[in-house]
Amino acid sequence: MKEKIRESAMLHPTFILPPYDEIINLNGFEAICAFSYAFSGSSVYVPTLRTIFKQCIEQELCSRYNGKNIRTLAKDYGLSERHIRNLILQTG
Repeated sequence: MKEKIRESAMLHPTFILPPYDEIINLNGFEAICAFSYAFSGSSVYVPTLRTIFKQCIEQELCSRYNGKNIRTLAKDYGLSERHIRNLILQTG
């Protein structure tokens, strides 16, 4: 069945629903098959990368902080200096 779906999709790509067409364009047909298998019938919200990796980023920021590089960290991660300071105080 999957091969017939693949054939139909290849013949009529403009009829693939967004945003699934973009997933196929970025990652291929197998990616959307895996996505569909994992999440069929459910509502899936895809947050921003910053949200997905928030704790990883915070850990990295704290490990890179040397007491003098708040401005550099803020620029590197696209965050405000105040946010960096607050984060360091919270986890410090």
